[in-house]
Amino acid sequence: MLGWLRIAIIALALALPGTLRAQDPEPGPALLAANQVFVQGENRLVASGAVQAFYDGITLSAERITYDQSADSLLIEGPVRIIDETGRVTIVADGADLDAQLQNGLLRGARIVMDDQLQLAASAAQRIDGRYTVLDRVAVTSCQVCTDGGPPLWQIRADRVIHDQEERQIYFDQAQLRVLDMPIAYIPRLRLPDPTLQRARGFLFPTFRSSSLLGVGVKVPYFFPIGRHQDLTLTPYLSPHTRTLEYRYRRAFRTGRLQLEGSVSGDTLEDSTRAYLFATGDFRLPRDLRLTFDLKTVSDAAYLNDYGVSGTDRLESTLSLSRVRTNAFFDASLAYYESLRDSDDNETQPSRISDIRTERRWFLAGLPGEFRLGAELHAHDRPSSSGTDGPDADSEVDGRDVTRLNAEASWRNRWTLPMGVRMGASAFLWMDRIDTRQDPNVPDSVSQAIPGAALELRWPLARSGPAGGRTLIEPVMQLGWVGGERLGNANDESTRVEFDEANLLSLSRFPAADRREHGATLAAGIRWVHDAPSGWRGALTLGQIWREDQDPDFSRSSGLEGVDSDLLVAGRFSNDNGISLLARGLLDETARFSKAEARADWTKGPLDLGASYVLLVTDPDEDRTQAQSEWSLDVEYQINRNWRTSTDWRYDLADRRLDRVGLGLRYHNECVEVALSAKRQLASSTTLDPSTDFDLTVTVLGFSTGGSAKENRHSCSP
Repeated sequence: MLGWLRIAIIALALALPGTLRAQDPEPGPALLAANQVFVQGENRLVASGAVQAFYDGITLSAERITYDQSADSLLIEGPVRIIDETGRVTIVADGADLDAQLQNGLLRGARIVMDDQLQLAASAAQRIDGRYTVLDRVAVTSCQVCTDGGPPLWQIRADRVIHDQEERQIYFDQAQLRVLDMPIAYIPRLRLPDPTLQRARGFLFPTFRSSSLLGVGVKVPYFFPIGRHQDLTLTPYLSPHTRTLEYRYRRAFRTGRLQLEGSVSGDTLEDSTRAYLFATGDFRLPRDLRLTFDLKTVSDAAYLNDYGVSGTDRLESTLSLSRVRTNAFFDASLAYYESLRDSDDNETQPSRISDIRTERRWFLAGLPGEFRLGAELHAHDRPSSSGTDGPDADSEVDGRDVTRLNAEASWRNRWTLPMGVRMGASAFLWMDRIDTRQDPNVPDSVSQAIPGAALELRWPLARSGPAGGRTLIEPVMQLGWVGGERLGNANDESTRVEFDEANLLSLSRFPAADRREHGATLAAGIRWVHDAPSGWRGALTLGQIWREDQDPDFSRSSGLEGVDSDLLVAGRFSNDNGISLLARGLLDETARFSKAEARADWTKGPLDLGASYVLLVTDPDEDRTQAQSEWSLDVEYQINRNWRTSTDWRYDLADRRLDRVGLGLRYHNECVEVALSAKRQLASSTTLDPSTDFDLTVTVLGFSTGGSAKENRHSCSP
């Protein structure tokens, strides 16, 4: 008898995996635990009292299990609880009548909980072939259901629901969508992926959009998974004034990724078909090489603004092949620029640019310091073939094309002197050659070898206070010299110069090597950094440059126009109360800022506040005939656990007009997310029209298409 009992217990336990999946033809070890196990009659085995069965990660709990050998069936008395091997699907029932393999049978008062968020409650559930669970008179929701009798925020009522465990899909018959128990939509047939499926084919949640240019419309995305490593999303956008198809294609490779994004439109704003395409990629190649590209194209200048894709006014497409090693660097790149501005003519802009750069360094035995060799080959050209002056303000000559080759050999070293003074010395030899085509005003070819040297001194003075505060004061100075003289080539690349902390101690502050500073210069500054024990941190940098001769290629707003530069002032501050300040500016001899920018952020509890300010004075050399000054404000506030609001403003102080304003409101809980946004953009361009856009997106959470918000689940307790 004992041998028969042991065999029956093992047979019962081995049958349990069929509850949630097809039975393994070669099952592993199983375990059955109960307070009491006994034989009833000749054909029945009964396990009662806190019965638990474990098999291959699957857990079944019940109050009593009766195995009838003659009928080869199981009677399971509840409460019954079955958890699959992933822990993401739980079946709860009052009781069950199943065959011995648990592939077919009936569960009474069944409830299925998927991924701890989606709940399917039914009067009864039927298991078929170990794959399908058929539920009758079903209520489905991912909202928290409390016992106070109140309805969930949303639910789907259906006559019948079929859960395909293998495909991880849920099929609804005669479905009715209810909000606060009020019917709002009837759908005869509905299919949704269960939350355990990460990538499911089907419709995503729509976005309703109202635009002053395009009218009221709707976007309905459809997602196509293509194998495990790629997918496609098509989004029709329909309104009274447009018929648009948006698309996004993504593919992951073993060594990189690719994404294509764009749309095609036919609308009442233009007579022709309109479209845009953005393509990005990043790939790791053999020999430590990296290939990246970011390609952009658009049918017309206003398309991105009209459809709210991007506010950019200049498209940059790049292709780069690079390699970075400990002592070597290589980069080859191609770039294409397309301006969307009214004032720019793409035929006379240097739109096609190619660069090859390489650099190596050596630390030679027996020789002090570091040796470097580098080279850069650069070329840019304009589509125009004209060699005469044209109307484009950004181009002195319509069709000027330039090729330059720059090589550099350098040596540098550092020492520590008495009293902690750090001294650095460097020596350079630059060899430049610049060829110019289609410009009769400059030589066709110029070349020169230019020596340079610099001596740098730093004196870092650090102090630690008794309470733990730390302070650093560091005076710095650099004496530099660059030989040679200004070559006769046109200034094509260095028309916009920035003077900041990064290039205070530099022998040339021009952004490209078609220009170099010449003669003797003295740069001096001081840096102060403090970390207070009370929790605030601050830094301040002051710097100025004195040169032997004035450089005519520095513009007014660069801060380097005269023999003496403007005073560079840069500071930052932050504390543990969430305040962060950053400011930088150039102060001229009249104590007025010629260029300034500032940013302030404050994060305190539910509030995120940010503001920025930018100032640029008039500068004919930079084609700026009037001062530019604007401030922007962005605020986010978490009203409570579920509600969050935001706003952003941009105001043009020079024109005294509001440039942009945006408002946003979001509601988010464990089962739904509602996002409402409004944006008003005022354009001063003749190409772009002012527009007002409203967007509304309602996402039902809990399914694969909506995502998860389990972290926002509220408590039923008062």
